[in-house]
Amino acid sequence: MLQLTISGGIMRAHYFQHVPFEGLGSIEPWLNAAEYEITHTRLFEAANFPDDKKIDFLVIMGGPMSVNDEDQFPWLVAEKRFIHEFIGSGKPVLGICLGAQMIANAMGARVFRNPVKEIGWFPIHAIGSNDGSVFGFPPFATVFHWHGETFDLPSRAIRLAKSAGCRNQAFQIGQSVIGLQFHLETTPESARELVFNCRDELVPSPYIQAEEEILSASQDRYTSIHHLMGSILAFLLRGNG
Repeated sequence: MLQLTISGGIMRAHYFQHVPFEGLGSIEPWLNAAEYEITHTRLFEAANFPDDKKIDFLVIMGGPMSVNDEDQFPWLVAEKRFIHEFIGSGKPVLGICLGAQMIANAMGARVFRNPVKEIGWFPIHAIGSNDGSVFGFPPFATVFHWHGETFDLPSRAIRLAKSAGCRNQAFQIGQSVIGLQFHLETTPESARELVFNCRDELVPSPYIQAEEEILSASQDRYTSIHHLMGSILAFLLRGNG
């Protein structure tokens, strides 16, 4: 593996965490293997935003709140401002679930309630592209979902994936920003944490699986989504070397 450095220094990844039970998951060991220094802002503790000039890669994690809940979570305003400015720097950004919605909203797009909630293991389908600068998802992949809202695509965004329950599952802006409505970082431990903390959302619905079905996913299924996450990370960080 190439050692990812810039001007002789270690590359720095920073992530925004909105709740204690939605951390980096499989992203953390990938970044460790690539010799990134990892720092974080835990917004559920304090909204202390870093110096963006000291960050090379920004990851925005999920959470049960809405990007529209600015009255309840005033730090959302500052977070969206930071995201907008960081994207403007041209450095790579990855948003996951709420994080993807934060990117969309920070870039001027609407975030709103999806017609259905998607919770559990459901397939996504790639939107094909012949553009080599666009990340290519496999034609079909079963991934982990936990969301009730969706977003319009921001200006200049390219839609990368869709599902039966949600039109906009993934998008790319330029060559350095990707938003994922679903979770590829999920581990068996983080899936259990989500179920424990958000069990009240597991009501019968065509796109909501029961707790037992969610937690009985095979190790092969986790290996598959972690491999796909690794491909996305490699794509976003290909120029950081």
